[in-house]
Amino acid sequence: QSMVPQLTELTFYYMNLVTVSRVQRNPTVKAEIQMRNFEASIPVGFFCYPISQAADITAFNATAVPVGEDQEPMLEQCREIVHKFNTIYGETLTMPQIVLPSNNACMRLPGTDGKAKMSKSLGNCIYLADPEEVVRDKIMSMYTDPDHIRVQDPGKLEGNTVFTYLDAFCQPEHFAEFLPDYQSLDELKAHYQRGGLGDVKVKKFLNNVMQSLLSPMRERRAQWEGRLPEVYEILKKGSEIAAETAQGTLDRVRHAMKIDYFTDNALLK
Repeated sequence: QSMVPQLTELTFYYMNLVTVSRVQRNPTVKAEIQMRNFEASIPVGFFCYPISQAADITAFNATAVPVGEDQEPMLEQCREIVHKFNTIYGETLTMPQIVLPSNNACMRLPGTDGKAKMSKSLGNCIYLADPEEVVRDKIMSMYTDPDHIRVQDPGKLEGNTVFTYLDAFCQPEHFAEFLPDYQSLDELKAHYQRGGLGDVKVKKFLNNVMQSLLSPMRERRAQWEGRLPEVYEILKKGSEIAAETAQGTLDRVRHAMKIDYFTDNALLK
C-alpha cells in the first residue's frame, strides 16, 4: 500500500464526502478506538482509516470484497462514499459488494483467549507463519468452558473457542484420520455436552486439524524463503501494476471533479 501513492490522493478527495460524525458512528472504528485506548487522543490518520480503506477498494475497481462481519461497517462506509461521489460528479467509481463467509463460524473468529476478536496487539492470534510447536502450544492453552473442570462434567459449547475453531476448520475426513472414535463433529459435541470428554482430547484433535491445514502453507513459505530476491521482484512488479491501475482510477476521479487542468482539452481550448 505504501508503494501506491495514488491511494493517499484518493483518500484526501474522499475525505470531503464524509463527516466526522459519520466516522464516529462506525462500529468498527468505535471498537478499535476503545481497544487501543485512543479515547483521549485519536490520531487523525487512524480516525480516517475507513476512508483510506475506501480508496484501497475503489482504486482497483473492486466488484466484490470478501471480509469478516466485523468489517461490514467499513464496506458500508465505502459504498456510501462511492454513492455520494457518483451522485455529485457522475458515474465514476465502481460500487463494491460485500462477500461474507458462508460458514457462520468464520464470520469472526475469536482470539485464542476467548475474546471476541483476534488481534496482534492482544497477542491472541494464530499466525499462518507460526511453527508447528507454537500452534500446538497456543491451541493447548485455548479458552474453553471454565466450568468444565473434570472430564465427567457436562461442557458448554457457547463461547468455547476450541469448538468455534472446529466449526470453522474441521472437515468430515479429519475424524477418520485423527479421531476415528467419532463419526462427526455433532457426535463429538454431544459427548462433550453430556460429560465424559476432556478438553485435552478435543484440543489435541483441533491441533491435528490445524496442523493439516497449515502444513502445506509452511512448506510453500519455506520454499519462497530460499528465493527472497525473486519474492522481492514479484512484490515490486505487483506494486508497479497496482500503481498503474490506481492511476487510471485517479485520472477518472480528477477528471470528474474537473481538477485535471492540464489534460482537459475542453479547458485548453
